[in-house]
Amino acid sequence: MENFIQRVDEAVSFLRDRMPEVPEIVLVLGTGLSGLAERIESQVVLSYAEIPNFPKATVASHAGNLIFGRLCGKSVAVLQGRFHYYEGYAARELTMPIRALALLGAKTLIVSNSAGGLNPDFAAGTLMVVRDHLNFIPDNPLRGTNVDAWGPRFPDLSAPYDLRLRETALACAVREQILQVATGVYVAIPGPSLETPAETRYLRQCGADAVGMSTVPEVIVAIHAGMRVLGLSVVANVNDPDNLQPIILEEIIAETRRAEDRLSRLLLAIMPEI
Repeated sequence: MENFIQRVDEAVSFLRDRMPEVPEIVLVLGTGLSGLAERIESQVVLSYAEIPNFPKATVASHAGNLIFGRLCGKSVAVLQGRFHYYEGYAARELTMPIRALALLGAKTLIVSNSAGGLNPDFAAGTLMVVRDHLNFIPDNPLRGTNVDAWGPRFPDLSAPYDLRLRETALACAVREQILQVATGVYVAIPGPSLETPAETRYLRQCGADAVGMSTVPEVIVAIHAGMRVLGLSVVANVNDPDNLQPIILEEIIAETRRAEDRLSRLLLAIMPEI
């Protein structure tokens, strides 16, 4: 653990010397959702590869940049792409960027992802405001010795997704007339294999509305660090376990990008309200 603390401290020191100001908000842009980064003003762009001890992005659809700047008058740090358990990283490693940015002073995390729909009432393109989650990734970023300066040994997850931020997101969707917005429960699975019909049926029975391979480890670290969290999922397809169709990654990315404009509009409406 001491080695990990040292590695985080090195990343924090590197970023502190290069960020123009303390970021108020961290945005994580998932699969097919990197376009919002183009709207950031006064950008300082750092490749993950140049940041000491950061994981290396291996997913082709993830740009792999950390961008500091301003969005809607707020100081932001944008993670243009993320890391996943299925890439071979331990949960602690893949959440290092969130830990470092929390130590730099960020207070709010807005995390987005592309997900498969489980709720039969959803349609492809639904924007789901996450109200709760299930963690089926067989690792926890807080496993091992706790660093008391980073957060409590047993962080409370009775309300992991901030109620006020969720209400703000839903109100902004109504005000901006953004259609196909719902709330739901996100379930994180390890991947990279996609769900079988039986697994899809099981996840539905567990109470999940959408499934993906990310987000939850990041949220756990953010809560541990005392951050408020807003989660947004783009439902790229809806899985019917009784008539499960082949899931093609390129089609998921394409559907996510079709919804990106609506998600960007929603985020741009939410930002001034935080």
